[in-house]
Amino acid sequence: MNTIKNLALFVKKMKQAQSPEVVINVFEYYYNHLLAEKSNFICEVDIKRVETLPDAEQISEKLQETGQQALSKVVLLKLNGGLGTSMGLDKAKSLLTIKDDLTFLDIIARQALRISTPLVLMNSFNTRDDSLALLKKYPDLWGNIPLDFLQHKIPKIAQETLTPVSWPRNPALEWCPPGHGDIYPSLITSNLLELLLENGYEYAFVSNADNLGASINKAILGYFVHDNLPFMMEVTDRTEADKKGGHLAQRPDGQLLLRESAQCSAEDTSSFQNISRHKYFNTNNLWLNLPALKAILDRKNNILGLPMICNAKTVDPREADSTPVYQLETAMGSMIELFEDAQAIRVPRTRFAPVKTTNDLIAIRSDLYDFDQNYNVVLNPHRDTPLPTISLDPTYYKRVNDFEARFPDGVPSLVACQQLTIKGDIKFGGQVILKGNVTLVNETARQRYIEAGTVIIGE
Repeated sequence: MNTIKNLALFVKKMKQAQSPEVVINVFEYYYNHLLAEKSNFICEVDIKRVETLPDAEQISEKLQETGQQALSKVVLLKLNGGLGTSMGLDKAKSLLTIKDDLTFLDIIARQALRISTPLVLMNSFNTRDDSLALLKKYPDLWGNIPLDFLQHKIPKIAQETLTPVSWPRNPALEWCPPGHGDIYPSLITSNLLELLLENGYEYAFVSNADNLGASINKAILGYFVHDNLPFMMEVTDRTEADKKGGHLAQRPDGQLLLRESAQCSAEDTSSFQNISRHKYFNTNNLWLNLPALKAILDRKNNILGLPMICNAKTVDPREADSTPVYQLETAMGSMIELFEDAQAIRVPRTRFAPVKTTNDLIAIRSDLYDFDQNYNVVLNPHRDTPLPTISLDPTYYKRVNDFEARFPDGVPSLVACQQLTIKGDIKFGGQVILKGNVTLVNETARQRYIEAGTVIIGE
């Protein structure tokens, strides 16, 4: 295998696609790691558990005042590159209606306006036009800071030849996003980082657009500013539902790090998923000190060298027999291990309320959640127990269109529900109330209908 020739093929492909030099250099760095067969595993024997962390619920009022004073130096940055294809969507996931006829993006925009903080989206080519079109109804957001910047794309690598994969029937599938760790080179190539610094912004709060719990919290901001931290990750208590997600750990010297499932070997799977051992889950809510970020990017010539995640997939994810490929990715949270003074802070579960499936969607649309005066999503005060476990039959509820067809007049009340399981095709009238542990089963081929106003009390 001629590795120099292979690399030249990637460089040529990326230059033809007008990829910035920074992105080509970063890809070359990770491609060489792949060729060297350097392990991307973070082994259990090389890390320690994190026992305790500062708690956001115990931050003093004085630090909240510090956060208030720092608001004028903060930008709200949302990752908005996803299409929500797993839920049957073909447009930006953030355009999905969530609550009170508001989309994710409506809610985010209103949060930013309430605290007079610039909003910036990291878009993909697929999400940019639709997202910016929606934001036109919020003219006060359009200022001297651009409303978005584009994440990059990199070539998929044919597993057999380690050359750029070719897929003539749909050339767009020859490319993939390099993970949300791409935020750092994208801030450079878009010149956004430089522009933010020139305009006096010192901090950024970064989170996923589909996480409705992720808003700028003045107390957490105050803690971050007061301690002059370069980087801080919000983590929350890990549950069984999170056991396959990235967890916080530390090196023997105490340096914090993030370990993702793709960085875990088969023999370490049980320890990786042990929520008692590794008890803090990465919410992907991050606080960045922008001058510190600029300094480390300059020092490393824009190649941060974040831990590589090598995902084995097929070139067309919908065709299991299409060409096997590697997709090289990085996680933005792994930046935590590049700063000696980086910190993590434990936050309540309410700051992690993503909508990944229709199981999450029915919960967020129900009376389990509400908005406060700043459009932050908050738990219903009448709910004093953990959130219910929800399982909707994927045959009838996985796709948003199918889901909405079965709840045409709104989802049921869940504030008194402890567990909800639906098996089979069931359609709901309006103002249905579910209480306790509710299991609804329809084993027939004919759709079952639950009348409006029905109250169902389970075990």
